[in-house]
Order: sequence, then structure tokens, then C-alpha cells
Amino acid sequence: MNQGSRSTRSRTSNKRLSTIAIVARLGVMGVVVTLLGLAGYLLYRSLTASGDPTAVAFDLQVSAGLNPLEAASLRAYLQSNNDRLYTPASSETIQTVFEVEPGQTAAGIAADLRGAGLITDETLFINYLRYYGLDRQLEAGVYALSPSMTIPDIAVTLTDAGLQQVSVRITEGWRREQTADWIDGQATIPFSGADYMAATGAQGPAAVLLVEAGVLPPGLSAEGFLFPDTYSLDLNATAEDLAVRMAQNFLTRVTPEMRADAAAGGFGLYEAVTLASIVEREAVVPDERGLIASVYLNRLAADMLLQADPTVQYAQGLQNGSWWNLNLTQADYTAVDSPYNTYLYEGLPPGPIASPGFASIEAVIYPAESPYFFFRATCDDSGRHNFAVTFDEHLANACP
Repeated sequence: MNQGSRSTRSRTSNKRLSTIAIVARLGVMGVVVTLLGLAGYLLYRSLTASGDPTAVAFDLQVSAGLNPLEAASLRAYLQSNNDRLYTPASSETIQTVFEVEPGQTAAGIAADLRGAGLITDETLFINYLRYYGLDRQLEAGVYALSPSMTIPDIAVTLTDAGLQQVSVRITEGWRREQTADWIDGQATIPFSGADYMAATGAQGPAAVLLVEAGVLPPGLSAEGFLFPDTYSLDLNATAEDLAVRMAQNFLTRVTPEMRADAAAGGFGLYEAVTLASIVEREAVVPDERGLIASVYLNRLAADMLLQADPTVQYAQGLQNGSWWNLNLTQADYTAVDSPYNTYLYEGLPPGPIASPGFASIEAVIYPAESPYFFFRATCDDSGRHNFAVTFDEHLANACP
């Protein structure tokens, strides 16, 4: 009996020890997991708080598909390469079109990015995607990217194809051909200069809209009525989209009241825009627009030739395909036989020679009052002009 009791007590004791050992091991494992989790959290906070401003800005979260060891390993890798993450491929800011194909893998995208000169390290890019789960959020589409973007910038951008637009700045004083040439030099604009010329020509949608609004005579291009401004376009936009927006912008900015005031001043809107386009090309200093407009209006009222240099430059361009020859010779003033040459032909040219900005249009509709009939550039390269009432005064203003 005593021996059996001792044997039973021994087995019970061993079971208790085994249970304690299991509990202890589980406790140790729990502590280890807790410590690993805490370490991972601290590493994550360190990365997002100080080393990865993109993660903070876009509230990026560590991928739930990573196990703790994978997450810790990627965190350490990204931290050790933090400087390279935020060093762009180059300082070049010109955007280029980059397309992600449907079903394309992260590795395939990384290879294409490197081939396009947009990143320098495919592995770093892929690991950044994996860490934040962005590799499963990449969207097929067309994007505007530049080599000056960092890996985090590019990674986040490629997750939303719907936000992609290109900014198009149409400058005051440009003629249609000049804008078309500029478009051909922009990699992110999804249409050609020839497309733009067609869309803004006499048969294009911009001219049709302006004719219907009663501001453009039928059969003419939209030159002068393509309002210079900055336009945001989708990357699949057409030249027709831009042309119509420019014409609509003109109709919005140049109000019906302004059109009525132009008519009350003896001008139709088409004539006012034509003169405004000359003022736009002549004026360098904004506060001189009104005076320059007054000179031309005074000359028109006195039946004098306008003798505006920009009209000669425009006429030259129509003949030789260039524009804005700023070094006209004395012979040029009479060599170009064109109704646009206001040294040879009286009155206004047949139409606008460029796209005037709002300030130049306003300067013609609401001109300054002045006694001046002449102006010429000052001799200090300031862009300003000396104004004169008589031709003798004008000659006296010549530079030595």
C-alpha cells in the first residue's frame, strides 16, 4: 500500500511539473512575441515618424500580409536605405508619360521605371511597395512622372490612375503656331501640335463655339480668342478638349458687359481683340498697356498708319514659318507685302496676331486718355517706353 501511494504521488508530481513547464514555455513565448511586437512597433514608429515622411503624409500602413519577421526585415532594409529612398534619379523636372499595363507585376513596373530613367534601384522600389502593401494597389493607367520624383512619390502615385493630369500653361502673346510648336516639345501632352492647329482652326470646335456666341466672324480661326491661362488636362485629353476650354474661358472672362462697352467705344469685339493682341506683343511693363493702347487708338482716329512692329513680325512668320523676329531691319518694314503689315496697310490688320491676356483686352476697351501718337523703347533695357506727341519729339527720344 505505501509503495503504491508513493508511485501515485510521483506520477502526480511529474504531471504538475510537466504542466508548469508547458505554462512556463508558453509564458516565455508570449513574452518573446510581445517583445518582438513592441520592437516592431518601435521600428515602425521610427521609420514613419522620422525617416519616411511619405508614409506619414499618405497614412500608409505596414502590409497585413507580412509576418513579423518579414516586416522587421523589410523595416531594417528600408531604414538602412532611407537616403537612397529619398534621392531621385535626377534633378530633371520635365514630366514624361508612363503607362502601367493591366495585370503588370510590380517587378515588371520596376523594370520599366528604371528603363525610363525614373528610378535607379528596382529592388528598393519593390521592397518599398511590399512593406506598405502598395504592390497590391497598383493601378493600370497613364501617369505623368518625372526623374525628380522619389521612390515613395512614384510608388504612391502609381496607386491612383484617376488623379493623373497634366498642367498646360498657354502664355500671353503666343500665336497658334507657337503654341503648337511648344506642345510638340511636351512629352506629357497627349496630342500633337498639328492636332491643336486643327482644333483651333476655322473648322475646329473652338471657332464653332465662338461663332455661335457671336464674337467671331464665320470662316476664321480662333486666333486671339484662345484665352491664355493654365489648364489641367487629363492624360487622355484631346486637342479639341483644350481648344474648347480656352474658348469657353475667353467667353467667361470677357463678359457681355465688356463686349457692350467695346461696341460703345466704336469697336466690335473682334477689332478690340485684334488691337489687344498688338498691345500684348508691344507691352513689356504692365502699367504701360493703357498708354500703348491709347497711342494706337489716337493713330487710328487720325487716319495714321499704326506702324506696329509685331504686325511685321507676324506677317514675316506667315511667309517663312517663323515668328517674332525681334531684330527687324529697316528693309523688313516694307519688304513684307501683307495686309498684316501695318507699315504698308492702313487700319487694323485682318485679325489678331496672338492671344492677348485679359489686361491687354481691358486696356483696349477701357484705354487711358493721352495726347501721344508715338512711343519707342527707352535706352536702359528696362522694357519701358518713351512716349511722344510729335514726330520730332519721337526722334529726340532715340538712343544715342
